[in-house]
Amino acid sequence: MIGVNYGRLGNNLPSPARSIEILQDMNVSRVKLYDADHEILNLLSGKNIEVAITITNDEVSGIAANQRLADQWVYEHIIAHHPNTKIRFVLVGDEVFSSLSTDQDIQIARDLVPAIRRIKNTIKARGIRNIKVGTPLAMDMMEMTFPPSNASFKPELREFMTPLLKYINGTKSFFFLDVYPYLAWFENQTANQTNISLDFALLRSVNETYTDPQTGLVYTNLLDQMLDSVVYAMAKLGYDNVMLAISETGWPHEGGSGANPNNAAEYNNNLVRKMTAVPSIGTPARPGQVIPTFIFSLYDEDQKYGPATERHWGMLTHDGSPVYAVNITRMG
Repeated sequence: MIGVNYGRLGNNLPSPARSIEILQDMNVSRVKLYDADHEILNLLSGKNIEVAITITNDEVSGIAANQRLADQWVYEHIIAHHPNTKIRFVLVGDEVFSSLSTDQDIQIARDLVPAIRRIKNTIKARGIRNIKVGTPLAMDMMEMTFPPSNASFKPELREFMTPLLKYINGTKSFFFLDVYPYLAWFENQTANQTNISLDFALLRSVNETYTDPQTGLVYTNLLDQMLDSVVYAMAKLGYDNVMLAISETGWPHEGGSGANPNNAAEYNNNLVRKMTAVPSIGTPARPGQVIPTFIFSLYDEDQKYGPATERHWGMLTHDGSPVYAVNITRMG
């Protein structure tokens, strides 16, 4: 099943009620929220859409320090809506390891696993067995990604990464990744390097391949390379079997080199085709493995900061009009 990220950092976006109707019209089977908004969770009640909800970064340390706060969060945001709203994932924090510039950032990173543990324990104590708890991390956690077999996490993250992997592995949850071939391709172009082609980044079925010199595994697209770099980095810390999920991936349709509706449509449609294939394709290092995937994003969000592309990742414009067509339910 392919999911969609429903972010709301935009002016004059369609209402939550209209947004849920749009998701249903698109046959979206999963949606990821960047909070645990009660209105949206109520609107999703009785709908055949699985939901990922998020504990914001500024809530992490309080929950880590106080079981009562964890119990209260679970009661208010999960128990109050479950099972009529099909909550299936709780994401604790968002890209917590990407910013470690202040004492508060470092404290949140240290508190991440304790917070995940408290939330998971409360959910389990309530007898709920079908909710996975994890945290989404960005690819800037990597020291090296190429070739995939040589990949590793940044050394300064090891004190945080090892306990996270241990807990995720022990609870059979997912290692959630925000993974963007567009950004890797764009950075490659900006550096005037030509070893990543646009075809390779767009998951185009062409004759271009890359063979990892250490493993002999053959790669036909950049996304697989990036995913397997994380697989090998985890293995270097002693975790060979932690499952992957993609919490964010997509392609911008405006605002920078290679960002246009045709490329965005091609990437996302190729992504859906790959991730919904039966039998599952997986990656060269993890053949056949199902990888839950959420496309970023539903809407263009004009209140996001950063480069111009940041405001143009939506499959729909801020008023809900399609930018390009994506068949979310395709199987191939």
